[in-house]
Amino acid sequence: MSEVSLTINGKEVRAKTEATILEAARSAGIDIPTLCYHEQLRPRGACRLCLVEITQGKRTRLVTSCVYNVAEGLKVETETDEVIKIRRMLLELMLATAPGVKKLQDYATRYGITRSRFAVEPDFCILCGLCVRYCTEVKGKNAIGFIGRGTRRQITFFPDIATVECPQCGECFSLCPTGVLPSNYALAKLPHFSYGAIRL
Repeated sequence: MSEVSLTINGKEVRAKTEATILEAARSAGIDIPTLCYHEQLRPRGACRLCLVEITQGKRTRLVTSCVYNVAEGLKVETETDEVIKIRRMLLELMLATAPGVKKLQDYATRYGITRSRFAVEPDFCILCGLCVRYCTEVKGKNAIGFIGRGTRRQITFFPDIATVECPQCGECFSLCPTGVLPSNYALAKLPHFSYGAIRL
């Protein structure tokens, strides 16, 4: 299996050609923040916190490191002023939705954020999609999924669909960075809670 050489924060790193920047950075002991990455799942870049700055030739741009593959001679910077500015904005937006989440609070402290400037009613779900993706991609089930669009988008369980059976593995609980799933799951088990024939 072939490898490429790149630099991350000035450090030369060797990585397999199919590796993402995030994977290469982690293998080199370089931390890039993320809330939606899991090694067993196809990366989606949902949280955007893993944004980095890359330079190829004369072109410099921002990319999501969990979905962008390494390349020979690639130069990566994980903490430029622009990257930090965008991460701070993303963290403030997520804190407005999930202010009590410890992982978000830790990232906020890391980037000097004491509170969010955005006034949004907290619902504690940041829509990272880890629970949905694990249920679909790893378990091969569609027992949990997204409904709605835009600001109305939310995650729900589908307990009353005859073709869907929850494996009750509990992985969706352990993957959730906000800890919101247990209460939603309990609600999903109530007799009146049903979305009929909704499919993912």
